[in-house]
Amino acid sequence: MKPAHPEDNVTRMKIPPRIIPRSEHHISRSDISDNALKVLYRLSNAGFKAYLVGGGVRDLLLGHKPKDFDVVTDARPDQVRELFRNCRLIGRRFRLAHIRFGDEIIEVSTFRAAYHVTDGERHIEDGRIIRDNIYGDIDDDVWRRDFTANSLFYNIDDQSIVDYVGAMADIEASWLRMIGDPAERYREDPVRMLRAIRFSVKLDFKIHEDTEKQIHELNHLLNDIPPARLFEEFMKLFMSGKSLKVYHLLREFSLFPHMFPLTQQILEQDEARVDSLLHRVFLNTDERIHDDKPVSPGFLIAALLWPSVMEFMEEYKSNGLADQDAIMLASDTVISQQISSISFPRRYTLMARDIWLLQSRMKHRRGKRPMRLLSHPRFKAAYDFLLLRAEAGENLQEMVDWWSDFANRYQDIIEQNRHGRSRFRPSGRRNKSRRS
Repeated sequence: MKPAHPEDNVTRMKIPPRIIPRSEHHISRSDISDNALKVLYRLSNAGFKAYLVGGGVRDLLLGHKPKDFDVVTDARPDQVRELFRNCRLIGRRFRLAHIRFGDEIIEVSTFRAAYHVTDGERHIEDGRIIRDNIYGDIDDDVWRRDFTANSLFYNIDDQSIVDYVGAMADIEASWLRMIGDPAERYREDPVRMLRAIRFSVKLDFKIHEDTEKQIHELNHLLNDIPPARLFEEFMKLFMSGKSLKVYHLLREFSLFPHMFPLTQQILEQDEARVDSLLHRVFLNTDERIHDDKPVSPGFLIAALLWPSVMEFMEEYKSNGLADQDAIMLASDTVISQQISSISFPRRYTLMARDIWLLQSRMKHRRGKRPMRLLSHPRFKAAYDFLLLRAEAGENLQEMVDWWSDFANRYQDIIEQNRHGRSRFRPSGRRNKSRRS
């Protein structure tokens, strides 16, 4: 049964906020970064309004440690820069102030006007906001937020929480709900559909039915997002420690085909085989992240695109190319097509290429070839990928056993090549993946 909510339709309107005094919530200043407090108090002492906002407030209420702390104020970016020598203004679409304290950056934004207000400083194309530097007040800015759970303001002056859209009720009920009309908000910025998946997984929240329905209907809008921006979202989604759940939700909401169209084609042809491999790769990735072990995006890219590489490789081999030539040409073909959807940096695609090429080279185990291969900086990652392929059902066990025995005998050579990101320390459990 759907829980009651004070704003069943969170629509754009100016309404009095609910003020939750310090005595009625458990957020303490001792839980907030000292640097964030410095920013809040300096803005407040200079006569500006200053609030902690968004994910930091949400995470503190949920008992999580915030990844970062964002501040919102009525001070303009230039005024913020005047108050902080360590401030740098960034962004064209949204003008932001970054205040650096050593390794920590406190992001400060200025209240923005409601999203239906336009003038020369806001530029909209086909419903999407291209540039937005129209300033407003707190009761305007709240409607610029995406989900209710991300819209709470913590007031440094009296340590109260300001709630305009029933966010406290949604957080208590574990609902992820879009502020405003979901269709309009997704058209403004289709990446919000991916953010809905990410926050749902991160917070273990259920996506509200209205917010969910529009994802199914508008997922094609992801095709209009610049490939470089989708890479940023790829990193947030798949390097979160919950990539397996992310993968299943992306498929459930038909978002996956717009991120990995080639892989989707192979999934439609042979779902059991491809899904088995990806399931194991994502599960292994999540386990490594939870164990504080290194994970490279290049390995994930290699796994996600491997089914397509195999498809093209077999086609090229049937036309007379040798194995090595076929896999190299297949790698070029797949990467060149994939980067039109997600623009992966070259350092990651190079790692993926090496892993793919070594899968073919591992078949040749005579003479000096195995020793040369063992010295390759990507051997550990390629070996781990071989293990996962075997676990997913490919007929590779004999090859896995051979390379496991060989690597055990020459562990010193592997250790000498530790400048690669993985750490392969063979043990008696041959099929335990220990990849980079």
